[in-house]
Amino acid sequence: MKQTMLALHIAFFSQLLIISNGISASQFFLQQINSENKYLTKEEHWFNQTLDHFSPYDHRTFGQRYYEFLDHFRIPDGPIFLKICGESACSGIPNDYLSVLAKKFGASVVSLEHRYYGKSTPFKSLTTGNLKYLSSKQALFDLAAFRNFYQESLNVKLNRSNIENPWFFFGTSYSGALSAWFRLKFPHLTCGSLASSAVVQAVYSFSEFDKQVGESAGPECKTTLQEITKLVEARLASNPKDVKSLFGADELRNDGDFLYFVADAAVTAFQYGSPDKLCIPLLEAKKSGADLVNAYATYVKDYYVKTFGVSVKTYDQENLKNTVVNGDTSDRLWWFQVCTEVAYFQVAPMNDSIRSSKVDTRYHLDLCRNVFGAGIYPDVNATNLYYGGTKIAGSKIVFTNGSQDPWRHASKQTSSPELPSYIISCHNCGHGTDMRGCPQSPLVPEGDAKNCSSPDAVRRVREKIVEHIDLWLSQCQVSGRSSM
Repeated sequence: MKQTMLALHIAFFSQLLIISNGISASQFFLQQINSENKYLTKEEHWFNQTLDHFSPYDHRTFGQRYYEFLDHFRIPDGPIFLKICGESACSGIPNDYLSVLAKKFGASVVSLEHRYYGKSTPFKSLTTGNLKYLSSKQALFDLAAFRNFYQESLNVKLNRSNIENPWFFFGTSYSGALSAWFRLKFPHLTCGSLASSAVVQAVYSFSEFDKQVGESAGPECKTTLQEITKLVEARLASNPKDVKSLFGADELRNDGDFLYFVADAAVTAFQYGSPDKLCIPLLEAKKSGADLVNAYATYVKDYYVKTFGVSVKTYDQENLKNTVVNGDTSDRLWWFQVCTEVAYFQVAPMNDSIRSSKVDTRYHLDLCRNVFGAGIYPDVNATNLYYGGTKIAGSKIVFTNGSQDPWRHASKQTSSPELPSYIISCHNCGHGTDMRGCPQSPLVPEGDAKNCSSPDAVRRVREKIVEHIDLWLSQCQVSGRSSM
């Protein structure tokens, strides 16, 4: 019996090694080591992608990076889970809750880097003219082309033809929107989609964002943050150099950029599941009569910049003008998508705002024009007309959102039989809680929910996700197609 089991294991792992482009045993075990940490794999693969999917005359291509993880793949008919990379460099397949799902369903996991981001850049310079092919529409066709390429490659490796494994798409945040939009536009290429914290509604003046930050903060912390904003504005008016230096933000010469940086630092605590790191020290400072601006500046420098890893130059419009492809170019690239397609302008509400009223629509429009040139602005009406916004008319898409996440107001929060939607409610349930657990950043291995204030809330939604994936995959397999 033991010899039989050993033979089966040897055969199984041999097939894995063949499928994975002949990776060596040492590389395979390196994947095992990665799986115990932040990534399931960081081994790069490359695919020649079409630059312009909408031109019959332009046949240029560029190299697009992708990853594959085959440890749990049930050969030959297991499902293929495609994890969409979004608005940043894609350094591998994260070891989040998707790894648990892959194990449960016997799935392989593949992940495609978004065009222009990371190493998947078509040009050596990111001028506004060269960014004309950076859009969600082109990205969706990238996914379709890659999906067919990978399926055909798998068929060749398994010495078969015209066979379709069941596919399922996953994404969080912007990539969550791409996941939903892919199922909407290419329903024949996926059994379904998980759209985690999916920002499917393009919003011009997104005042609901700031309102949710206030609700997530609670009355005391909200009032304290509002007081800090007024104090910072006053110091900025009287001695801008000193207050910017206090926050370690001397390089932000534009006052609007600085106030945006100050506002965003608070947002992160609620968006990514660490509200107590912000509110507890601020409330303690308030009660003790300590300088609130100093207390907040300490949080910004010690947590937001040092621990969370945000660079101050992210907010510097002069840095956003940089067109050279070296280092991390994600800031310029994402702002281009913001300024042309989706906006999400996080403006101060007319009343009771936390962020400075100077962070308004005009600030954002001026940024778009200053960084990318005249005539660049987001046509949100066209975007919502094309995809449907929160009235998206697709099917077999699961929407999930965290109760504390300000981005949920750009997502679909109403449920229907074909488009189920779930809110995960807890004190530290933010952006992508279903996939990331708590906190949502930095990465918690396998998306462990034990540190969520209500692990049961996460568990219940995950059970629903599993039910939908199981049903929709089974319907694909019955039909003999990868979609239905």
